[in-house]
Amino acid sequence: MTLAIDTGNTDAVFGLFEHDTLRHIWRTPAQPEASSAHFEAKLRLWLLEADIPLSAVRQTVLCSVVPMLTPTLRDMLTELFGMEPVVVGPTIYPALPLQILRPHEIGADLVANALAAYTRYGRNCVVVDFGTALTFTTVSGTGQMLGVAIAPGLKTAIRALFANTAQLPEVPLELPMSALGQNTTHAIQAGVVLGYEGLVRSMINRIRTELNGDCLAIGTGGLVRAISTLQADFDDLVPGLTLTGVKLVGDTVRAYTGTLVPSSR
Repeated sequence: MTLAIDTGNTDAVFGLFEHDTLRHIWRTPAQPEASSAHFEAKLRLWLLEADIPLSAVRQTVLCSVVPMLTPTLRDMLTELFGMEPVVVGPTIYPALPLQILRPHEIGADLVANALAAYTRYGRNCVVVDFGTALTFTTVSGTGQMLGVAIAPGLKTAIRALFANTAQLPEVPLELPMSALGQNTTHAIQAGVVLGYEGLVRSMINRIRTELNGDCLAIGTGGLVRAISTLQADFDDLVPGLTLTGVKLVGDTVRAYTGTLVPSSR
């Protein structure tokens, strides 16, 4: 089994794969101050509840966009499983079948999304990831990362309004019936949720235009189904695409080096 970890600014998501099938997904807040013991205790409990021994995990892969948490999780995985995890980052990118745009700047999660889309579809794709940030990662059918666009995520936008205004409340992330908000809650939902509907649709159309219409739109991320009116704009919805990409990074690096990475501890 392979344990893939996608650590974002809101949550650390753990996915356990049996061969190519994602069997379990566990999620916990990505607290930068949390210790390795904190994450180890959670992981041990999850595996125990799933009746999976530590010895069943033969590969671990870590993708993190939270620098403070990367060494914490790397050390935890090394101690727990007796092998160094593959860490998604510039040092291993030469092993990947991608031409990566600005490898020392691009988010590791975006590389995972691009690899998963390229491997799965083999043609021009834009991956729209609904997370803490709303990201659009475009990869060509030859594996070239063509570009990225980033906007605040849906919850991030709503929380920003709540945090930076005196009288606007934090509201549920729900699609309103009308763009004509009749109260404060509906007004915020109309502006943010319906506004993001237009943002996503416009970006997909613009990217497709720049690629002469040849581009699949793939939706992923925890909030990918939050705007139901966008579902028809996507060619495919794959909520676990990032975890799949993280796992594929590990598989590719293992094939490239021909071995697991044993712990030196």
